[in-house]
Amino acid sequence: QVQLVESGGGLVQPGGSLRLSCAASRSIFSINAMGWYRQAPGKQRELVATITRGGTNYADSVKGRFTISRSNAKNTVFLQMNSLKPEDTAVYYCNLVDGLYDYWGQGTQVTVSS
Repeated sequence: QVQLVESGGGLVQPGGSLRLSCAASRSIFSINAMGWYRQAPGKQRELVATITRGGTNYADSVKGRFTISRSNAKNTVFLQMNSLKPEDTAVYYCNLVDGLYDYWGQGTQVTVSS
């Protein structure tokens, strides 16, 4: 069992930046796959970015603007979001896959608006 707690969301103007954090309640050293997803009002949850031992993967809509990283020492996954657009507005969720188990955080709201 693992709990995930996201933080770092908020209101930002178009073109601005935010850094999301996802803190796990236990070591993520042995965890291969972690990622960020988002869900906008009236839309399905979609993949934003994932990080594994093999590398990183991004949705086409965020490539070149978002960067996912992890700190095993801090048991934390980050999502650096630059050049934010109004269409990035959504609740952002952290995800961790541990074998057959799939864990989700409670989400953090990101609103991009002038």
